[in-house]
Amino acid sequence: MDEYDLLVVGSANADLVIGVERRPAAGETVLGSDLAVHPGGKGANQAVAAARLGARTALLARVGDDAHGRLLLDAQRAAGVDPVGVLVGGAPTGVALITVDPSGDNSIVVSPGANGRLTPEDVRAAAGLFQASRVVSAQLEVPLETVVEAVRHLAPGSRFVLNPSPPRPLPRELLEACDPLIVNEHEAKVILAGADGSGADVGEDPQGWARALLALGPRSVVVTLGAEGALVAWPERVVRVPSVTVDAVDTTGAGDAFTAALACRLGAGASLQEAARYAARVGAVAVTRHGAQESYPTAAEVDAL
Repeated sequence: MDEYDLLVVGSANADLVIGVERRPAAGETVLGSDLAVHPGGKGANQAVAAARLGARTALLARVGDDAHGRLLLDAQRAAGVDPVGVLVGGAPTGVALITVDPSGDNSIVVSPGANGRLTPEDVRAAAGLFQASRVVSAQLEVPLETVVEAVRHLAPGSRFVLNPSPPRPLPRELLEACDPLIVNEHEAKVILAGADGSGADVGEDPQGWARALLALGPRSVVVTLGAEGALVAWPERVVRVPSVTVDAVDTTGAGDAFTAALACRLGAGASLQEAARYAARVGAVAVTRHGAQESYPTAAEVDAL
């Protein structure tokens, strides 16, 4: 019997946030608010979101042996994630330095730190985690070769979900493992424009993006469209999943909530279309609250929507 519904392979960052009246120009110093430190990183976000929904979740990541690393580990444990795969040491914990102005616009500088030291060797050493997981989910805030190695260790009958963020051209081996590949508009355009090295315009038709992405090798594709919902695509058909109307206050981490919810529903045996509908509801709850991990709902809160 599988031990985990979902294994997340990805990043864990400490988000260091300062509010400013305006972002500084070159060579300028401005005063800001008190520093706020939050647990973040796409991998850690997705693991927390899935565990909050009741999925048996594990995280394979790397953090530093420092205060930020302990913050991230504490957040995983508090959410119910099994941190057995979180490796400690090798570099300082990754951090995102974020300034936010009164309009909500932000500037972000990311220091990958330990995230950049999550290696294919770490994946091979964690082979038992892969064999015990129904679904494996990944992003691209850790080295690409590490994500490629992950698909080589999938258990028979398990499923691989990839959100290619930040986007880049992807090798065929990785694309062919995706079921689904989850992209937003920007990610779809970057991957398609770079697929043949031409950088050509890929148009503005989401259904066209979905079909073109499928032609690259994924078994299925999900294109998220914000307030317009999402498209779920297989080689034989494309289905639209409607959005849920809510009063959004903060979209930070909403994409991670969507991906995690979809992946954990697949792990529970749902069809891809059913999982996408559920994920839309989870994302809708998340955007009604401030922050990333602190905004993620429980299953009961989603059912009450």
